[in-house]
Formats: sequence, C-alpha cells, structure tokens
Amino acid sequence: MTSLIAGVDEVGRGPLAGAVVAAAVILDPANPIEGLTDSKKLTEKKRDALAIEIREKALSWSLGRAEVEEIDEINILWASMLAMKRAVEGLHIEPNFVKIDGNRCPDLPYRMEAIVKGDLTEAEISAASILAKVSRDHEMVEMDEKYPGYGFAKHKGYPTKQHQQALQEQGACPIHRLSFKPVQRIIRTMG
Repeated sequence: MTSLIAGVDEVGRGPLAGAVVAAAVILDPANPIEGLTDSKKLTEKKRDALAIEIREKALSWSLGRAEVEEIDEINILWASMLAMKRAVEGLHIEPNFVKIDGNRCPDLPYRMEAIVKGDLTEAEISAASILAKVSRDHEMVEMDEKYPGYGFAKHKGYPTKQHQQALQEQGACPIHRLSFKPVQRIIRTMG
C-alpha cells in the first residue's frame, strides 16, 4: 500500500480582516518538487511559481476556509481547526496519515501528528503552507479593490500601522473581524 501523507497548514490567524485559509496536500513521491519550505521564507514570485507546480504535481490538494463570521462566532483557533478540517475533507484521495503544522490537530478520522514548525521540515506541510498563503494573499488583493483605502493588497489584513490608521479613519468594512480587540478598540473610539 502506498503511503498517502497529507500535509496541512493554515494562513491568516493574525490578520484583522479576511478569512482564515487552510490547504491540504498529498505530494507524489515519484514527482518531487524542489524548493519547498515555509511560505513566509519565500518571495512572492517564488511562492506563486511553486503554487502552480504544487497544483500540477500533487496527487491531491484542497483548500478549506473559515469565513469572518465564523471566526467572530467560534474564535480564531477553532476557525483555524475548521478550515484545516475542510481542507482535508476536500481531498479527492483519502490520506492514510495527516501531518498538521502546529501543536494541535483538527477533528478528523485519520491518524495524525501535530508538528510545530512542520512547514520548515515536512515537504507536504510546506506545500500546504504555500498554497494557503498564495490563495489568501490573492484574495486580499481582490478585497483591496472591493474595499479600497485599507491597503489590503499591501498588508493582507495584518495589523500594520497603515491598516490601523485606515480603520480609525474609515471604520470597519464587512471583512473585518469584529471580535478582534484592535478592531473593537477602534470601533469604540469612533462610537
């Protein structure tokens, strides 16, 4: 029996806006991909190129997400677990083992292992990290066009000085996480 290992990672726990996006990837051992590592260690150009290669060469890959409303309702930790669960459930091939980046596993019916900094050491998790980041970053560029003035294309929703300044001046938009304290503080001061 071939060992089908799915790597899983999520992106977007820290931002003040946008969904949390996870990816699950089962790589093809017969078709290796060079240069896989933590998505944050790669340039945007390299990530984009690797994302294309991963989609082409992986045996299976899937994205899962938890929307802003879900994040506000169940909190970012459980929303991240939900996004990861959805990513694994979206694979068209069932894995026999799942490697999760981090220190806890989502609720799934598979043998699993949580690996802290797994995106640096496990090729499957690195691939998932890259797909999740590329997908979320592209989405935030689209959100920048839909909700101009916040700078989403630049900071991807993270709490930069520019983003917090824009929040203060314009208030929250529909993709802001209203349960996050920095957003609540700014909304209260505007009230």
